[in-house]
Amino acid sequence: MERTRLYHWLHEAWSLFLNGLLTILPLTLTIAVFKFSFRMLLSWLEPIKRFEPEFIKVIPYSEVILVVLLILLLGLLLRTLIVVPIIHYFESVILKIPLVKPVYSGIKQIIKAYSFHEEGFKQIVMVEFPRVGMYSIGFVTSELPLALAPQKDKKYFNVFVPTTPNPTTGFLLIVPEDQIINVDINRQEAMAMIISGGIIQPDRFTRN
Repeated sequence: MERTRLYHWLHEAWSLFLNGLLTILPLTLTIAVFKFSFRMLLSWLEPIKRFEPEFIKVIPYSEVILVVLLILLLGLLLRTLIVVPIIHYFESVILKIPLVKPVYSGIKQIIKAYSFHEEGFKQIVMVEFPRVGMYSIGFVTSELPLALAPQKDKKYFNVFVPTTPNPTTGFLLIVPEDQIINVDINRQEAMAMIISGGIIQPDRFTRN
């Protein structure tokens, strides 16, 4: 009897411990990720601090503030269209370097696709993948040229299907128009579902 009570008490204690751990773990890991990322950012910006005037160095994390201000200034200059030709010139030089061109152009295309202000991902859809009867969330990126279409009498689209939990990798599918299912979610909702493995779903569909 005593052993049974002890086992029951240990089981209850273990359940309480797990409940507390699973409650605090997401917050703890989130703080750890942001702390690690912030420390990495500071290490990257360390060279900037060496060239800062003394009166700026007294400000905590002055290098981060300075970089943010410089990025804001660059964004402002880009709106004036003065710096755009210069950036395009430097990009044309970079794209002439054999080993650098595929890396730079690939990263730029990915950033454009995921950017809120670009139309790299034109539409969120569902397609049958990886087999018939199973569906995956994908992003229509462009219409396939007729010369590349498997069947000339059909319209085909390029659909990017991201992987979970890393959406920067995925599969390029060439899907006929009649096999594409439109989905009433925006890009942020789709990315949240993909990254979380379906745990996070749009609130407007889960509210009672």
